[in-house]
Amino acid sequence: MKKIKSVLLWVLAFIITVSAAIYQKTTGPTYPKKGNVTIENKTYTFKLLTSHGGTSDAPIEIAVPQNINGTISYRKFRSQDSLTMVPMTYQNGKLVGYLPNQPPAGKLEYLVVLNDNKQSYALNPKPTIIRFKGDVPLGILIPHIFFMFLAMMVSTRTGIEAISKRKQVLLFVKITLVSLFIGGLILGPIVQEYAFGDYWTGWPFGGDWTDNKTIVAFLFWVIAFFVLRKKPQNRLWPIIAFAVLFAVYMIPHSMGGSELDPNTGKVTTGLKK
Repeated sequence: MKKIKSVLLWVLAFIITVSAAIYQKTTGPTYPKKGNVTIENKTYTFKLLTSHGGTSDAPIEIAVPQNINGTISYRKFRSQDSLTMVPMTYQNGKLVGYLPNQPPAGKLEYLVVLNDNKQSYALNPKPTIIRFKGDVPLGILIPHIFFMFLAMMVSTRTGIEAISKRKQVLLFVKITLVSLFIGGLILGPIVQEYAFGDYWTGWPFGGDWTDNKTIVAFLFWVIAFFVLRKKPQNRLWPIIAFAVLFAVYMIPHSMGGSELDPNTGKVTTGLKK
């Protein structure tokens, strides 16, 4: 019975973690903007990119009939530049246009308009913002994601363990602390370096929300570890540490991240968009 209950608690922790991860990802500024447009009584779905890695131009595409044309108008974000308009071309059953690659952390704002020679259809009445970044090797990115997910899942399990007054709280605190350290404070900065050319852009060097929230959560888990090691029956600090990390996961991913200022050429952090 104890083993079955333990398995169920792990399943609950996994479900909570997956839900939090999905929320964090889908509410962040780098999640693609999805929508649909109705042309001649037929509806077409589309996805507008808000993030693009590597050195290639960013493709903007939508599957529509060949008789439909389209244009993309873009300029550097937070600039006074005039909009540059480029035509979209029909390729392999899709209307495709490309946004020119930018330096890491560079952003463009763009509009996409389709027309069928009778009427124009704006896919995004308000400009969509896309941020460019360097290519992060999967050998770094996958372990980073794995350890961050593991930290959140074991953190949740720790909170459940502490609330239920079970016996393995200290063990789970240790696993959470190690996972968060590897995923957030070792692999996280390496990912940041590949993507934007800087290992750390949080306090005291910048206002990157991701870096700052990671170090805050880690410090709470350090406190929980030392308090629990000194007084094993203490359940409050593990619960607080879990609540802090969960709250961190509720902050949309990539908020306040690196952004290249088009006027100064310097990378800034902490901005809302």
